[in-house]
Amino acid sequence: MNTLFDKIWDAHVVTTVEDGPTQLYIDRLYCHEVTSPQAFAGLRERGIGVLRPEKVFCMPDHNTPTHDQDKEIEDPISKMQVDTLTKNAKDFGLTHYGMMHPKNGIIHVVGPERGLTLPGMTIVCGDSHTSTHGAMGAIAFGIGTSEVEMVLASQCILQSRPKTMRITVDDELGKGVTAKDVALYMMSKMTTSGATGYFVEYAGSAIRNLTMEGRLTLCNLSIEMGARGGMVAPDEVTFEYIKGRESAPQGEAWNKALAYWKTLKSDDDAVFDKEVRFEAADIEPMITYGTNPGMGMGITQHIPTMEGMSEVAQVSFKKSMDYMGFQPGESLLGKKIDYVFLGACTNGRIEDFRAFASIVKGRKKAENVIAWLVPGSWMVDAQIRKEGIDKILTEAGFAIRQPGCSACLAMNDDKIPAGKYSVSTSNRNFEGRQGPGARTLLASPLVAAAAAVTGVITDPRELM
Repeated sequence: MNTLFDKIWDAHVVTTVEDGPTQLYIDRLYCHEVTSPQAFAGLRERGIGVLRPEKVFCMPDHNTPTHDQDKEIEDPISKMQVDTLTKNAKDFGLTHYGMMHPKNGIIHVVGPERGLTLPGMTIVCGDSHTSTHGAMGAIAFGIGTSEVEMVLASQCILQSRPKTMRITVDDELGKGVTAKDVALYMMSKMTTSGATGYFVEYAGSAIRNLTMEGRLTLCNLSIEMGARGGMVAPDEVTFEYIKGRESAPQGEAWNKALAYWKTLKSDDDAVFDKEVRFEAADIEPMITYGTNPGMGMGITQHIPTMEGMSEVAQVSFKKSMDYMGFQPGESLLGKKIDYVFLGACTNGRIEDFRAFASIVKGRKKAENVIAWLVPGSWMVDAQIRKEGIDKILTEAGFAIRQPGCSACLAMNDDKIPAGKYSVSTSNRNFEGRQGPGARTLLASPLVAAAAAVTGVITDPRELM
């Protein structure tokens, strides 16, 4: 009768407060530079250390520049945050992958690729996109700074048990349709609050046929539907991905782990609090037109009109259209764009660079486009070079930057100027998210690549 979520949650319950939260044991805490300083300051004030330092992994990613990482960071606030993380990790005896360290990168890219994120784990980080790690068959969610302190001190956290939702997508995805499109499609149908209060399990043949990278992208965006997190049951795809990675179990420990991981699936008679179904055939390459990730549409469709909208909805819709410079009812195909960003914890993995390169191969970057291609980690960067993807990109007029969160959230030097249009593979298109006044259109690496070589919004299927 148990869901996958129930099985992992119940295995980590330490105590339950009557009519209150659950004390949950945490297997892995990821720390970056933005949400951890106050947590470490709290430990110092209380004169206590980190309970289980071997369970904590630290790396800077939000504030790191994506060029000249071997030099001192110019921005004083960014420098202070990155330096503070270095000092805190050293003082408390924690594993730290600093800038230029071969294991550095965006924490949500590094965790899975290094085998630190494993099925059946509970994983937290002071970052909402921690939901990414659920793709490995783990319970992973973002927490606040005071909760980071709680986990550092006790390796536990107080949490209310969320409700469960299963989203099933059956059949095969069409040409040019990626995991990013699946996520944007779900949000366009369910809105950005459609999964509030739930932990989502993604199921169905279309989900099972996704690669590990695709599943990571899908779970990354769970938070944008309001969900507490998202997860995919581990299967052969998961096990094949993990095997041989540096922190993965080896030898006899691998066999033992594998036997346990194979039990991590929802029972046939498991009951979810809510069930939602979508058909893969209904999904085409997607693009957003508004100022939240739920304002998306198929690339060949038109922006909705205000017909049938409530007065309240009309006000926010108009505001969004004014900010974006778009009109209700218009098509976005052929619209001129200024920037393209490939990267982020959403789409900064090797598969994303392969997809981007598949479109730009033999073509040239459009002259009106500034493109920032940012690997999610140094491991991704090495793979890009090993596969010769760097040569394809260079020949087409693109340059590869150094790993980091980059233009996803403009906490570093990579900011989109006011009024400019950016086709971005990141996760959020809020007003000013990529820089004050920046206009963001969220899309897949294929849609981003098509825009990068044509200079306008283009259906990638025409270039495939």
